[in-house]
Amino acid sequence: MERLLEKAETEIIVKKSRFISIAIPCTSLEDIKPIVKSIWELHPNATHVVHAAVIGKKGDLWSMSDDREPKNTAGRPALEVLKGSGVTDILVCIVRYFGGTLLGTGGLVKAYGDSVKEVLPLLKTEPLIERCSFSMLLGYEFYDGIKRLLNQVSATGLEEEFAQGITIKGLIPLTERENLEKGFQSITMGRATLTLS
Repeated sequence: MERLLEKAETEIIVKKSRFISIAIPCTSLEDIKPIVKSIWELHPNATHVVHAAVIGKKGDLWSMSDDREPKNTAGRPALEVLKGSGVTDILVCIVRYFGGTLLGTGGLVKAYGDSVKEVLPLLKTEPLIERCSFSMLLGYEFYDGIKRLLNQVSATGLEEEFAQGITIKGLIPLTERENLEKGFQSITMGRATLTLS
């Protein structure tokens, strides 16, 4: 699975109706409602704001809404395209401005599905890597060596606190756990504390 890194937007026109697809990073089902509300605020004259979302490490949490389009003609086709994309932690809002011509159920299904297909090539993603968090307490004499080690094990989200000793917290890919433990032991010779969770 890949996860979405940043917002992407595109637009298609189908029989004078505008369909604007906005892909937004989203890591929780609770975040969907406020994001959809913010899209409405950006497009107050839109006819519909349909959404589809795929969330979670396995991409097994879903959400969708037809937003007053006929049942299963909007959110469902958008969600099916999204589920097939291999991207997770993504919310796609499709803003529709009605162009005066009714599309019929088949036309709506195609338009909403195509809207998601159009935005997919624009997505910036990264592989979804399982990570574990770490916390370490060490003396100043080990700082430079530990910083090099953290770089080698692709540590992210680092927080450092300098007091009597140095506390460093962050995340590493699960696959680097053993390398961090061995490197930490080797550098500090057992004179520092490492906690992994």
